Amino acid sequence: MNADQILNEIREANLSYLMLAQSLIRTDREQALYRLGLSEESAALIALLAPSQMLKIASSNTLLCRFRMEDELIWGLLTSHSKSAANDVTTRLHASILMAGRHQEAA
Repeated sequence: MNADQILNEIREANLSYLMLAQSLIRTDREQALYRLGLSEESAALIALLAPSQMLKIASSNTLLCRFRMEDELIWGLLTSHSKSAANDVTTRLHASILMAGRHQEAA
């Protein structure tokens, strides 16, 4: 992949992220804040963006979204593969609980 292709992928990801974020915010603000890890102020700004503004922001060569899971414990839980489906569900639930706690700490 060359540099131009990477920049195009970043722009597409940015536009997709902004469109998803705006849709989630308008549908269920509280869920959007949790799932996207946004502040109330950022959510308010994104909700009001016009399509032309979203295109302009998305055209940046900087990725707008980022990985929120910077904790090795959470990555370990999400990437572990167990032999039983029940244990797999429990592991994902545990990771979700930890991420929800981190969201509360950030708020």
